[in-house]
Amino acid sequence: MNKPGPISAKPLSALLGSAINDVFAKQGFASRELVTRWAEIVGANVAAHSEPLKIQWPRPVENQPIEPATLVLRVEGPMALEIQHTSDVILERVNRFLGWKAVGRIALRQAPLSRRPTPKPRKKLDAAEVARIEADLTTVEDSDLRAALARLGASIKRN
Repeated sequence: MNKPGPISAKPLSALLGSAINDVFAKQGFASRELVTRWAEIVGANVAAHSEPLKIQWPRPVENQPIEPATLVLRVEGPMALEIQHTSDVILERVNRFLGWKAVGRIALRQAPLSRRPTPKPRKKLDAAEVARIEADLTTVEDSDLRAALARLGASIKRN
C-alpha cells in the first residue's frame, strides 16, 4: 500500500490560469498580460480612462503580407478624443510590450469602464488597545509572537 503524498495548497491563479487564458484567447489576446498590465504598458493616465477589450486579427489572404491587428479599447466618453490623439504613442508602447508590430491601429468604443472596486483604507490600530491585549498575553514567551497576537486581537475587536 502506497502512502499518500504531501498535500500542498495551490494558488488560485495556478488553477484558473489556463481557463482565464482561454477566455482571453477568444478575444484575440495571446496572453492575459496585455490586460492585467495595461497601466504599466500605456501609463497611469491613459489606463485610468481606457481598457483593452479585444484584438481583432484580419483574415489572412493567400500570397499577401500579414496585416497587423486592431486593438479595440473601451474608453470613457470625455477622454476618447484625448486617447485618439495619443493613439500613436499607445500603439508604440503596446507593440514594444508584445515584441513585434502586432497592432497596426486602434479602434475606440465609448462606454463606461468596468472598474475594479478600490480597497478601503485600513484604519490604524489603537496602540492602547494593542498594549492592553499584549499585557494579557503573559503566557506567550516569544515577544514577536506576543506582539503579533496583540495586533491580531486588536484588529478583531476593531472589526
